[in-house]
Amino acid sequence: MSHQQTAPTGAQQKPWLFHVLTCALISEFLWNAFTTAHEYPTRTEQVMTMVLNAGMVFGLFGVRNGGPKPLWWVALIAGIGLFAIRFTGDAAWWTGHLTYSLR
Repeated sequence: MSHQQTAPTGAQQKPWLFHVLTCALISEFLWNAFTTAHEYPTRTEQVMTMVLNAGMVFGLFGVRNGGPKPLWWVALIAGIGLFAIRFTGDAAWWTGHLTYSLR
C-alpha cells in the first residue's frame, strides 16, 4: 500500500499571509480604538478604507487554516470591531476612530 501525498491548500502553502492579515486587522483595530482622529478623511478615502477592511476580513476566511485558531478568532473580532466603531457616532462613521477632537 502506498501513501498518497496530497497537494497543500493555499492556506497551508502561505502561512505568512495568515500572519500578515491577522497582524494588520488587530493593529488597525487597536490604532483606531486608542488614538484620536483630528480631521475627517475625504469620502473616497473613507470608502476605500472600509472596502479594504472588508476585503481583509473576507480574506481571513480564506486562510483560516494557516495558523492558530485563537489568533484567527482575535483577528475576526478585530475586523468586526473596525465596523462596529463606525456605528458609534457621526465622527466615528467618517474617521473610523472612537474619539475625535480638533487640535
